[in-house]
Amino acid sequence: QVQLVESGGGLVQAGGSLRLSCAASGRFFSINRMAWYRQAPGKQRELVAEITTGGSTNYAASVKGRFTISIDNAKNTAFLQMNSLNPEDTAVYYCNALIVVLTVGRRDYWGQGTQVTVSS
Repeated sequence: QVQLVESGGGLVQAGGSLRLSCAASGRFFSINRMAWYRQAPGKQRELVAEITTGGSTNYAASVKGRFTISIDNAKNTAFLQMNSLNPEDTAVYYCNALIVVLTVGRRDYWGQGTQVTVSS
């Protein structure tokens, strides 16, 4: 069974930084892509950033230049470095991964979410 375990959320003041981690574990063949989504109260879940195992990245316009996504392929772990945080970044952040499991094929997997709160 595939699991995504997130860590690194918390409370930070505006202008501060946080680093989120997401580690994939379990029996799988390969990871195609890892991403971070977020969902603020009363809003839809939105893509924040994504990265392929080849290193190609994509960012939401609202975080470009402030957030950086990276991946450690050897450790099956993705990171989201968040700088210059503002209160609008407050949300539950979810890790997502597109993973190939030989018995079931390629599927999306989700972490449990980690709260990020930015105070003004």
